[in-house]
Amino acid sequence: MEGRIIKALSGFYYVDIGGGQPVPCRGRGKLRHQRITPLVGDWVTITQTPDGSGMVDAILPRQNQFQRPMVSNLEQLIIVASSAIPVTDPYLIDRMTAIAESKQCQPIICFNKCDLARSDALESLYTQAGFRTLQVSAATGEGLDALAKLLEGKLSAFTGNSGVGKSSILNALCPDFALPVGEVSERLGRGRHTTRHVELFPLCGGLVADTPGFSAFDVEQMEQVPKQLLPQVFRDFAPYRDGCRFVGCAHVKERDCAVRQAVADGQIAQSRYQSYLRLYEQAKERPSWESGKH
Repeated sequence: MEGRIIKALSGFYYVDIGGGQPVPCRGRGKLRHQRITPLVGDWVTITQTPDGSGMVDAILPRQNQFQRPMVSNLEQLIIVASSAIPVTDPYLIDRMTAIAESKQCQPIICFNKCDLARSDALESLYTQAGFRTLQVSAATGEGLDALAKLLEGKLSAFTGNSGVGKSSILNALCPDFALPVGEVSERLGRGRHTTRHVELFPLCGGLVADTPGFSAFDVEQMEQVPKQLLPQVFRDFAPYRDGCRFVGCAHVKERDCAVRQAVADGQIAQSRYQSYLRLYEQAKERPSWESGKH
């Protein structure tokens, strides 16, 4: 029978086969031999045993998979940012949008704590770059209805630098979540890691993944997009890429680069281009043998 892994914990994969309790399963030995690790979000085939447990026989083809967090088949990545304590560095937003785009996962940028500090300038910047954006407040409820509609019928996940209020938003959308909320240290300006394991929760007519990778935003351990793919995952470059003089232009220092000209003309935000250059330099330093791991 077929089902979806909704939780991974202590070597067990809990598979929802529709109706009733999820089936606790172990993975077949052949999966280990093939170096295939079942992930939360996977559609799988299982064999159920008389005691009610089961074995994962095979993993169906994935739409995508992420390393941090270890989850598959995400349709939307809700990038939570803040202009209050802690203030989000736009580079982190740009890196997460690039990762989402490289996985064919729709990024949505959600500015929380708008009751404390509006994010009008950043919202305008990312809206003009072609992203779906919204401002919300987990404290007052502003914007949560619009966010709930975006979650309907989708498998989504929330990410953001620690302390921006990811768990607070989820708790505000559904009090039954009862996720622990880490206190923000004003001295450090960062939050405390609170999530313990990978799980899919029903929310607003869709599913939401909650994982340690999304609570602890570790820039150094995040995935990297290969340099040859980077120009394609900056969607605001798209109207200009074909205007470059050289085929395969890297948009870094080439002559007659339409993307660089668009930055100079104010058509592409300077902060977005600086993030691109930073990501490009990091990707250049990445060993070529790692290029298949993104």
